[in-house]
Amino acid sequence: MSTLSLALRDSTTMLRRNLLHARRYPSLTLNLLLTPIMLLLLFVYIFGETMSAGVGGDGGRAAYIAYIVPGLLLMTIGSTTIGTAVSVATDMSEGIIARFRTMAIHRGSVIVGHVIGSVLQSVASVLLVGAVAVAIGFRSTDATVLEWLAALGLLVLFATALTWIAVGMGLISPNAEAASNTAMPLILLPLLSSAFVPVETMPGWFQPIAEYQPFTPAIETLRGLLLGTEIGHNGWLALAWCAGLAVLGYFWSTAKFNQEPK
Repeated sequence: MSTLSLALRDSTTMLRRNLLHARRYPSLTLNLLLTPIMLLLLFVYIFGETMSAGVGGDGGRAAYIAYIVPGLLLMTIGSTTIGTAVSVATDMSEGIIARFRTMAIHRGSVIVGHVIGSVLQSVASVLLVGAVAVAIGFRSTDATVLEWLAALGLLVLFATALTWIAVGMGLISPNAEAASNTAMPLILLPLLSSAFVPVETMPGWFQPIAEYQPFTPAIETLRGLLLGTEIGHNGWLALAWCAGLAVLGYFWSTAKFNQEPK
């Protein structure tokens, strides 16, 4: 069997293992998924009328639903990848990785299985949050089929990039609790982006931080694709962040995983 065939076979086996774990122990995924759903309902029904004035719209709650949904879809990805960091740290601390190292399997298949499984879970979570958003009034009537496909592609790219970072965070954490704390910026960064209010309304000293962090360009690109707003340079910034984080996370994760245990 060739090296490529071996890697594909073992990665598929590890992917199946991780999906089975997610199905048998869904509480972590559900807990992380509840955060963006609760924020969606909170900001729409409690703050929607007031916050809509701050986004420059006069459509009340309906206008604010359209504004915050792209940010919450990306926040959902950040929430889901925290579960990846916890899962990787659990594997490391419980010794299963040490057992895999002694077996005749492709070495990289272990983390590849985690990455692919997490991306699939992220896409499923995004679809669920998107369904809730549609149920409470979100509409994207002007987006073409190509724009919807581009939006889905951006979400998958972003999920892949954050997942590789989350795997690295899990590998450096001594236990699941530490991994959860280490990965917390993946859900906090959207709160410091344009997800809930425009960057222009933030204090002047903070605007560059909010504008050029990973989430804001991706959010603005998603808004442009789904709602027809101006994308500008945000599309290239979003792709650059996805590529940069994916490459950084890949080399960080593989280097840490390949280190021999002390």
